[in-house]
Amino acid sequence: MESAHLLSGSKKRVKIHPHTVTAKYATQTPYSPQPGIHTHFPQPGDEGYDDAPSFEEFGSFLEETSDRKRLTESKRWPLKLFGSKDKDTAHKLQATGGAEGSELGAKAVKGSGKGVGEQLASFGEASVSASRLTWLGLLGAALAHGCLIALTRLASERFGLGPLFLLLVRSVIQLLSVAVPLHRAENPFGPEGYRLRLLCYGIAYSLSLCCAYSSLTFASSENGSTTWRLATTALSATLAFLLLEEKLGLADGITLAAGLCGLGLVLLPTADESYEDAPVDPVTFWRGAFGWSLSALAGLWMALALVGYRSLKDRVGVGTALFTVSWTGCLLTPATMILLQEGWSWPMSLPAWGLVLGLVACSIAAFLGMTHALTRLHPALVSASQSLEVPVAMFLHLALLPLAPTAPEVVGNVMIVLSVGWLVAMKLLPSRGAGRRQREEYEEILDSPIK
Repeated sequence: MESAHLLSGSKKRVKIHPHTVTAKYATQTPYSPQPGIHTHFPQPGDEGYDDAPSFEEFGSFLEETSDRKRLTESKRWPLKLFGSKDKDTAHKLQATGGAEGSELGAKAVKGSGKGVGEQLASFGEASVSASRLTWLGLLGAALAHGCLIALTRLASERFGLGPLFLLLVRSVIQLLSVAVPLHRAENPFGPEGYRLRLLCYGIAYSLSLCCAYSSLTFASSENGSTTWRLATTALSATLAFLLLEEKLGLADGITLAAGLCGLGLVLLPTADESYEDAPVDPVTFWRGAFGWSLSALAGLWMALALVGYRSLKDRVGVGTALFTVSWTGCLLTPATMILLQEGWSWPMSLPAWGLVLGLVACSIAAFLGMTHALTRLHPALVSASQSLEVPVAMFLHLALLPLAPTAPEVVGNVMIVLSVGWLVAMKLLPSRGAGRRQREEYEEILDSPIK
């Protein structure tokens, strides 16, 4: 009743102040604030009081220029185009006169109904174009990872180069990436306030590489890389949900599960590895078990690294991330070599040096493609797309050393290729309800109280 008494017979005047929105009521009974509540209402004559438009003028301006009105008018029937807005258009046509006026009016009427749709279409085209480049980079990174596995095995078997030595050379040469943040006038150690998180990312990535390359000494390269990729994909999906609250869709989850099943089939032991008719050497058994454990641990560290960079994607560039991984690798790789007592090996021929440089180029290309994709895609999707490295490495190995693969390996690699192909097609091919979903999302944003 008090509010009704205050509003009855009063004239409301609302002004938008640069600092506060004020309302003034000319009432007979003056308003007295409650005790303990301090309010300030700028009065006429104060600085900036009359500079802003009134509430009624501002409301009409919003009504005429808001996207909600355009979206609503675009959903009307064609017969309703002859409304108040079209009357204004008709007056403009009469003022301009002739064919030019009619042509201008037709464009105005046509554009008034398709403003939001054209914006959504342009946004969609830009998003699809960026997604194509992202997935192209991811597939290129998977190809580079496959070549990296094959070159590492070739360097170890033909030239006697240790895996950790190759990792050290790779980290030292990648230190040249410091030129990228310096060229952009950025701190190579990351922006202030994010350096500790960037350091943790670099340590996790370097520990993952150290564990993965160390596992090649105790297990075969095929089993080590496959176990590493399987653990990375599964753990990155879990950690992204727990740490970043990023979920996967149903279709993405099914595709990832199919890819993981393919990796599991590749890991099935062959007849030579089953040891059914021969006694198992304890040293050989525990050596292989240690190699598999290192591969799984490498997957855990890599999943943490992917999720860590995903949280830093808006603050840290790809060049800064590469430099961080390089200098942390230069510190952790020698320590791992001393811990595992791996001897020092040095390339003694020109083909060996060419192989090392090719390995470094593949590692840089794989890192750039995968890290750039983390700025747009879920870490589990990025890791799942890199599962394509397993069939690529198998094909390259068969080209160098012709051996008949087993049936589980063939089926597993086919499942990996199909899962990655279906994932890329699902993300890039347009769907029928894409435009409708975009319009519904746009309407939801317009109707939300926070804009």
